[in-house]
Amino acid sequence: MSDPAGVAQDSGAPEPDDKLHDECGVFGVWAPGRDVARMTYFALRALQHRGQESAGIAVGDGKTVLVRKDLGLVTQVFSDADLAAMPGHVACGHCRYGTAGAKGWEAAQPHLSTINNVIIALAHNGTLVNFDDLRRELIDMAIPFRSNTDSEVAAKLIGYFTQRGHRLRTGIAHTMRMIEGGYAMVLVRENALYAFRDPHGIRPLVLGRLGDGGWVVASETCALDISGATFVREIEPGEIIRISDDGLRSERGCRPLTPANCIFEHVYFSRPDSVKDGSSFYLMRHRMGARLAQEAPVEADLVISVPDSGTPAAEGFAQESGIPFGTGLIKNRYVARTFIQPTPELRQMGVRLKLNALPDVVRGKRLVMVDDSVVRGTTSLQIVRMLKEAGATEVHVRSASPMVTWPCFYGIDTANQDQLIAANMDLEQIRSRLEADSVAFLSTEGLFACVPPNGYCTACFTGAYPVQIPRSFYEEKFLPGYEPNNLAPASKTSQMTLVQAEELLGQEG
Repeated sequence: MSDPAGVAQDSGAPEPDDKLHDECGVFGVWAPGRDVARMTYFALRALQHRGQESAGIAVGDGKTVLVRKDLGLVTQVFSDADLAAMPGHVACGHCRYGTAGAKGWEAAQPHLSTINNVIIALAHNGTLVNFDDLRRELIDMAIPFRSNTDSEVAAKLIGYFTQRGHRLRTGIAHTMRMIEGGYAMVLVRENALYAFRDPHGIRPLVLGRLGDGGWVVASETCALDISGATFVREIEPGEIIRISDDGLRSERGCRPLTPANCIFEHVYFSRPDSVKDGSSFYLMRHRMGARLAQEAPVEADLVISVPDSGTPAAEGFAQESGIPFGTGLIKNRYVARTFIQPTPELRQMGVRLKLNALPDVVRGKRLVMVDDSVVRGTTSLQIVRMLKEAGATEVHVRSASPMVTWPCFYGIDTANQDQLIAANMDLEQIRSRLEADSVAFLSTEGLFACVPPNGYCTACFTGAYPVQIPRSFYEEKFLPGYEPNNLAPASKTSQMTLVQAEELLGQEG
């Protein structure tokens, strides 16, 4: 979910780190006779890497839907007593990373809404690029809003079309034809679970089967594993599934379009033990590191990773190059997300709070420092300095991702191009900015040689956006001289108005 805005630099908020952030993880379960609230809790802990700002669980017990959500990590939001007070047989959960803007309790999910006397709870991963236009139309129709999130817009649209089509799946299908962007959504009502995905398949969503006949859906397969579910398949782009006492039903919500899976799921977002297209992300990242060693070799004494996300690529780089792999940086895994960092000095301490160099390992050595990506350069600069202060004689920075030069509008926190180091500097300038002895990035061709053949969104590398971007999103977001494709003309709003959609619904009815 999103409220697109630039990252505040001087507000006392944490300074942006050198990673891209996906905005959330979603999970859903239909399992009569099981403790679905507790299953969802553990699944969200498995998905915690996808979002640390807020967490929530909604449970349907056959009569109503109960939601518990709050700001903080999953373990901070839910106590054992909370979970014990949420009995039911169907549930959905959400953990959120938010860009600047849509923050606070109302932005936490699942989003609770009503359709006549039916309560629904919606969990959403992604960004709807046309939600501003749709929200204005709904407000003009006297439909009230409690927040400025695209998730609430989706919930209100589903309610609007369900009231007119008299079936929740009809409401979801017509909503899917209205909304544009990247999304994976899970919805519960008192007696059923729904899951649906954008027609390009930008945001991930998988289906798993429990041994006792129950079903789960999740952003990644690691959440299936902790639930004891067996992977069945991905939810297809444009597909709606409904799970209830009637079993699993699938129907086409909207026409599938050219596949555009987010490539950064492979580079960084997904956990290494999650699986996509028959391959673990660990193995893909190991290949990326090996390919990087072929493309950007360097004479050095030791390969180290920026833990933990850079470790698979660093291992691959070491194996391919023949340079020993070692542990040069120690990660403090007990540091939770810091919400209040009131001074620039304290903000700069953030990296040292999470990472510390091992002088006994790096002293007197020429290092290859491998990370999964170098996006803004803020963290990389501090780590290079830290390693040289610890006695490293050289630090060669290697990124297992191509240069990120374009902002993302589909659920990643890079709305402004001026935040991206590769959009502002050439390779030598980046090397100088990072105070490194050399710097290199994996080529786009090299990246695609390391992942399963599929259709991918590579807009962050190429500026080729699969979904047309409206002016409200792209205005003032690009640097001078950059000309991306697929920008909507100034006059273009949504693909159809709500009135036109309602007329179409009447014709189909």
